[in-house]
Amino acid sequence: MHIDGQCHCGEITFEAEIDPETVSVCHCTDCQTLTGSPFRVTAVCSGAEVRLTAGTPRIYGKRGDNGRMRFQHFCADCGSPLFTSGEGDQEDDWGIRWGSIRQRDKLRPVRQIWCQSAAVWIDAVPLLPGRPQD
Repeated sequence: MHIDGQCHCGEITFEAEIDPETVSVCHCTDCQTLTGSPFRVTAVCSGAEVRLTAGTPRIYGKRGDNGRMRFQHFCADCGSPLFTSGEGDQEDDWGIRWGSIRQRDKLRPVRQIWCQSAAVWIDAVPLLPGRPQD
């Protein structure tokens, strides 16, 4: 599937080819801290499938609880998370952050990881009262 997207301020834009069957939810504590949210949604792909069309992300590296280095690519101006990538034999293991993808309404997660760190109340979210706008 061909996708495109950008950071919140529009300084960084990209295009990519992804398989919609690779979209996953991560409940790890790093994703919680980096997003300020209970989980993060990512479309996994090869780095060769991602093409920047404007701007250059800033990169921050963090070794996860599994021992693997993950590089967080984000906009230095607005702070929007855009991509993640690895090192060594996982250098080509990229992920595109769901919120930066323009076609995100067509991308439904197919799996969850790091469920041991999931917020204990996550299953109650669909039961909360809601309104279409605020």
